[in-house]
Amino acid sequence: MPRLRPSTLAHLLLLAVVMLWGTTFVLVKDSLHDASPLVFNLLRMTLAALALAVVNRRHLRDLSGGTIASGALVGLFLAAGYQLQTSGLARTTAAKSAFITGLVVVFVPLLTAIPALRPPSAQAPTLAALFGALLAFAGLLLLTTPAGTRWGNLFQSIGPGDLLTLGCALAFAGHLLALAYTSTRIPIPQLATLQIVFAAAIMAVTLPLGGPIYLALTPRLILALAITSLIATAAAFTIQSWAQQHLPPTHTALLLTLEPVFAWLTSFFFLGERLGARSLAGAGLIFAGILLTELLPTPHPISEHPL
Repeated sequence: MPRLRPSTLAHLLLLAVVMLWGTTFVLVKDSLHDASPLVFNLLRMTLAALALAVVNRRHLRDLSGGTIASGALVGLFLAAGYQLQTSGLARTTAAKSAFITGLVVVFVPLLTAIPALRPPSAQAPTLAALFGALLAFAGLLLLTTPAGTRWGNLFQSIGPGDLLTLGCALAFAGHLLALAYTSTRIPIPQLATLQIVFAAAIMAVTLPLGGPIYLALTPRLILALAITSLIATAAAFTIQSWAQQHLPPTHTALLLTLEPVFAWLTSFFFLGERLGARSLAGAGLIFAGILLTELLPTPHPISEHPL
């Protein structure tokens, strides 16, 4: 049997990772019947932290104060993103959550318009990024507001789950910018492990903020935790880091834009969630905005993924 070229294998593996990330929206949504959102996050991130600590233990022997501080900063944004995302997912559909979370790739170039937030590897957003943001914003309004909503009540009609998920996309954008500042100075095994460890610690501290706590260790929950922590977090980020070494940035970006599409399809087939014509139009505009922003990036794109 002939061996696959590295670029071909990288395409296939990254596509598999994106499919996995898309299906985890449905997986987590279903598991929230057995665990409160922040409890699920804490268990997921703790398991991922333990796995990465074991795999990367040799790289964690000599850690400087600056490395630890950087890991804490990146972990703070990562924890905020997951806490907001899972809390929002409990209050909205998996498909909506995925499309709104996908706005992270629109928020990143918009935030780089602020010189103080712009990493050395990035440039000011292009007109394509600004137009993509406009499309995505129009899509967000269509996706999250019911038909017949008056202009004066437009923002008041957006559901709390959608607002939490929007905050998650902003937090993940901050995570990517923090990574852009730190990843060039710190070995990836150290940074990857430390951010997950600190994210787990922050989730433990913020656990009481999530309302009533409940946990039932059902087979469904155990399966969801195993997949999201070990495969969709620890293994998937490792695979993505390798794949991006063998793929052009535009190929990586195009594959990553498929995540909300996979989430929508799995939510339709497994949870029976349906988007009406208005919501579908909104999802389409968000997808177009993401696609435009990703396929026409700045000359020095920030090519990472937080989910």
